[in-house]
Amino acid sequence: MTFAWTLKILISMLLLPPANGLALLCVAGIFRRRRWAFGLAVVAAVLTIAQCLPAVAGWLISPLENQSAAIAPNAPKPEAGAIVILGSGVATHAMEYGSDTANDRTLIRTRYGAMLARRYDLPALVTGGKLPDTEASEADIMAGILRNEFGVEVRWQEAGSLDTAGNAALSAPMLKAAGVRRIVLVTHAFHMPRAKLLFERAGLEVIPAPTAFFSHATVDWLLTDFLPQPKALQLSDYALHERLGMAWIALTH
Repeated sequence: MTFAWTLKILISMLLLPPANGLALLCVAGIFRRRRWAFGLAVVAAVLTIAQCLPAVAGWLISPLENQSAAIAPNAPKPEAGAIVILGSGVATHAMEYGSDTANDRTLIRTRYGAMLARRYDLPALVTGGKLPDTEASEADIMAGILRNEFGVEVRWQEAGSLDTAGNAALSAPMLKAAGVRRIVLVTHAFHMPRAKLLFERAGLEVIPAPTAFFSHATVDWLLTDFLPQPKALQLSDYALHERLGMAWIALTH
């Protein structure tokens, strides 16, 4: 894990909820004697509350999810050489398992990838590296779950990457060496635009296989959509994280 990667993570944390609003409040508190401090505090409060509203979270995340449709259960077998499943974190020191295991996001992707691998009889690649506080890489954990819980053997494990860009950059050579140029890419629907872009830049053709849609085509507003909720804050974080990631790609490529 490099210093640049750590710095990128720290900066992104400050720009994402809830730290973005709290950081502005801290600045307002430090400079509370300045005329503009009260206005900044109001902006910070409004920003923090807005990110907790389901209506705002849905508005932020739906444009990302709408870019790739779900694969229909009765869709014909895609012309692809592999299923690629992206990791999304590890639940460390899970007492009930006696070791690290997949977190909820990784398990959702792993489950859907297993279903597609069985449905289409395609080999699977799992991708995700090892962090300092984990016992094994995401790829190792996902491969074990696929084998032991879903009966799917993994053909390739990419265990050196720490982010989506690394997933793509390190997975592509493994697949190309096996003659695979077109893949079915499994990840969350909100994450698909950035993941698809990065894998295409790595030289692969991508068939999107998004899962876990949080937004819906038709919206019937409820009163609760305009009341702060923890889940909405999480969705706002997901959506803003993806937009920050796309901005980073635009700046660095």
